Amino acid sequence: MKYLKMERDGEVVQITIDREDKLNAMSLDVMNEFITVLEELEKDSSKVIIITGEGKKAFSAGADIEYMSKIGPTDAEKYALRGHEVLNKIEKIGKPVIAAINGYALGGGCELALSCDIRFASANAQLGQPEVTLGICPGWGGTQRLLRIVGPARAKDLIFSGRRIGAEEAVSMGLVNKVFPPETLISETRSYAREVAKNSNFAVGISKMLVNKGMDASLETGLKLEIYSWALCFSTKEREERMASFLKRK
Repeated sequence: MKYLKMERDGEVVQITIDREDKLNAMSLDVMNEFITVLEELEKDSSKVIIITGEGKKAFSAGADIEYMSKIGPTDAEKYALRGHEVLNKIEKIGKPVIAAINGYALGGGCELALSCDIRFASANAQLGQPEVTLGICPGWGGTQRLLRIVGPARAKDLIFSGRRIGAEEAVSMGLVNKVFPPETLISETRSYAREVAKNSNFAVGISKMLVNKGMDASLETGLKLEIYSWALCFSTKEREERMASFLKRK
């Protein structure tokens, strides 16, 4: 791979966008590599995925504006479809995905973070959806995922104004889970990921699915799906072993 670096730390995998000179912008080539990596991670023994950007300036400054300045509606639709394909894969993969936001997460970069399950940010991070300042609307899920995370009023504020917000404001509105000093962001994220990896991969994955499905389902439907999923957990050997181990410790 040319634009993504993948590093394994036991059951934790870190994906780093390696386009520091372009503030880790999400070109078509980057997205194609993401598809390849995510398809591999769907099948391997990893349990938690971390996504970050190379360097200290940017998680990802978003879509490739140089490319977008040269295309028309047909190519724009193709670009958006590819972006959605990548972010949908991140959202639906049966493993927790953590965004370690080290600097700018703007436009498509913010939308990339929104597709992750957990978002940690460095104290110098800046997030936003500035697409309207370029004459376009968010195109990789920003209008939909942002409202589900921070609510419609705050989503409209960020999208309509195109303003950037700092890490502390992002935490206050629930856009980011925690803020860490820039020098400890990755180590803290990896430490959290290792704690998650200690748990049942099946149970965590099915819990992720339930929360995601629950956002778009009625309470009644969500609760029924939870009952079926809870019962399914009792069919696994791992559940037997973990419960037996717990009882022995008592």
